[in-house]
Amino acid sequence: MFGKRTTFGGNTPGVSEVARPIPSAPPRAEVSPPTRRSTDTDSMGSRMRPHEEVVDVRAPAEAARDKEYFQTKSAIFNALIDSIDLSQLATMESEAAREEIRDIVAEIIALKSIIMSISEQEDLLEDICNDVLGYGPLEPLLARDDIADIMVNGSQKCYIEVAGKVRLTNVRFRDDAHLMNVCQRIVSQVGRRVDESSPICDARLPDGSRVNVIAPPLAIDGAALTIRKFKKDKLTLQQLVKYNSISPEGAEVLRILGRVRANVLISGGTGSGKTTLLNCLTAFIEKDERVITCEDSAELQLQQPHVVRLETRPPNLEGEGEITMRDLIKNCLRMRPERIIVGEVRGPESFDLLQAMNTGHDGSMGTLHANSPREALSRLESMITMGGYSLPSRTIREMITSSIDVVVQAARLRDGSRRITHITEILGMEGDVIVTQDIFLYDILGEDSNGMLIGRHRSTGITKPQFAERARYFNEEANLIEALEKSNTEQRELLDS
Repeated sequence: MFGKRTTFGGNTPGVSEVARPIPSAPPRAEVSPPTRRSTDTDSMGSRMRPHEEVVDVRAPAEAARDKEYFQTKSAIFNALIDSIDLSQLATMESEAAREEIRDIVAEIIALKSIIMSISEQEDLLEDICNDVLGYGPLEPLLARDDIADIMVNGSQKCYIEVAGKVRLTNVRFRDDAHLMNVCQRIVSQVGRRVDESSPICDARLPDGSRVNVIAPPLAIDGAALTIRKFKKDKLTLQQLVKYNSISPEGAEVLRILGRVRANVLISGGTGSGKTTLLNCLTAFIEKDERVITCEDSAELQLQQPHVVRLETRPPNLEGEGEITMRDLIKNCLRMRPERIIVGEVRGPESFDLLQAMNTGHDGSMGTLHANSPREALSRLESMITMGGYSLPSRTIREMITSSIDVVVQAARLRDGSRRITHITEILGMEGDVIVTQDIFLYDILGEDSNGMLIGRHRSTGITKPQFAERARYFNEEANLIEALEKSNTEQRELLDS
């Protein structure tokens, strides 16, 4: 009934996703915003209301007509695939391709004499466009800016993190093959693949959101897809102050650290906001500095004009061609960097980063998984030892103390909020022990009637930290001392009251 189309309304190049046929339509996955949206929520700090459990976000009438809706959608979808030339569709701009698909689907509905309401037809058109051009059932979730993480556990379970809490949604895929198809579509955009021979893959979405896929046979119950979303509006230190992630005085100290080219290590647990905080600190890098970033999956969003972004590469099918983080950092040193930013330090590349920090690349930064500043230094030492360097412990610790100026600790608390809990300065060695001093701390005082933790940031009384000399060189010493004295005064007044 419907002939094969070979031409469309335009041949403008630039479509980023090659449309590929999907055998049948997946279950409907439109997600409506919850009736009560959390306020003041971000990827680093959050002031949350008691969360609502999201089990099924569809209206009862929609759930009741699922079976009939899916059958109709499957028939229309198959007719669409028979009616279009996907190679021509791939040459069109995304919006033009979407409009072309909508026109063809409307014609199919008319030819098949399918009776649908206007709202049902709009839902159907959107679902089919998402399947052909986007990421299928994930599209409604990716469109919501209040979602921080999307966790797909097999084709029938999908969880999201909203306001620091994990909730189950009704989003699901048709079957495991459909989920793998979407995973392949995501990772192929950055030149990677995921299949039985290469079942683990790190990738990213066009907006920089981090993606991890682990496929069968390693994932027993079907592929597991995890997406760490980035907010469209990049967070600033001022917003972190607004969300109580850090005090105004602590934010001023962080601003000065980024400005005066201090070597900073950002430590924290999973989901504590390390990358967000790293992005905030890099905002104070001078625009004329040459910055090189090294990441496993490019997700940093630096605003400076002179930035070179590097990304590791996994091995190919023959197990060759792998480019590790250590390879990138070594190559950085030949590229005349003024600052080196490492997305995450997790292996022997820590040795090369410390050497770079200690040999003229002041202001370098990196993140690391640890639960406290002291533990971060221990982990750094362990990673260097595991890299095969037969160096005495004291030598490694001396290298750490001479390279890193400050450790900033971020934490995700049990109520889902994210706080900067320590700003800790590294002073040097005393015997075989690294000496540190805390400049700012976060104290938990209790919780309110809604289960939200109550706490405050406080200074430790330090009036002139060791990096004040560096601040003087950049004409920031007065601002540093003013921020510390103001915080100390507030602390004394609070204790007196």
